[in-house]
Amino acid sequence: MGKRKSYVVWGLGRFGVSVAETLTELGHEVLGIDNNEETVQRLSTVLTHVVVTDNIDETTVKALGLRNFDVAIVGIGELQANLLCTMLLKEAGVRMIVSKASSTLHGKMLEKIGADKVIYPERDMGKRVAHNLASSNIMDYIELTDDLSLMEISLMEDLKDKTLVEADVRRKYGVNVVAIKHKDGTTEINMDPQKPLVDGDVLIVIGAKNMVLAMESGL
Repeated sequence: MGKRKSYVVWGLGRFGVSVAETLTELGHEVLGIDNNEETVQRLSTVLTHVVVTDNIDETTVKALGLRNFDVAIVGIGELQANLLCTMLLKEAGVRMIVSKASSTLHGKMLEKIGADKVIYPERDMGKRVAHNLASSNIMDYIELTDDLSLMEISLMEDLKDKTLVEADVRRKYGVNVVAIKHKDGTTEINMDPQKPLVDGDVLIVIGAKNMVLAMESGL
């Protein structure tokens, strides 16, 4: 894994919790913020830090030192609060702001006030479901940008007992294997390229969208 980064996830609904837990599993520092005390309490043993607050204002942003985080993710569902939070984080000087949008218009508003990346979880989930249904091999599919995708793909028969060097998916398909999920539930990030892949392994690959999908269809 690359350098350990610090993330703040403001808004711990289903989307925010999923992002926060995944970042934590990948070894990053994560501060979760929400106004629901029960949710924050439940995540207190999972995330690096948690804060419960109803206040979305400059004082709170400064008090929590949010400008020092590498990335801020705004997962608040309510439109006005979502926009206000994004604007305050931008004004505070957070280096990278990723905000959740519920519509194209909402997304354009977020871009206008300084969101570096806008994501549409509901729209993207539809694409993920479609890809999952269309292939028995794809276990998850995420469109990171218009050109870049990440995919979890179950190990096919002809890759079993091959090493990553022998599989050579980077040369064949132009994608990178960033992690391997094993049958026992563990995820291997610092992979041994000479270790054979075994039945039950799931490859997590990232690359250009067309190349990622080509890999799935070509296996």
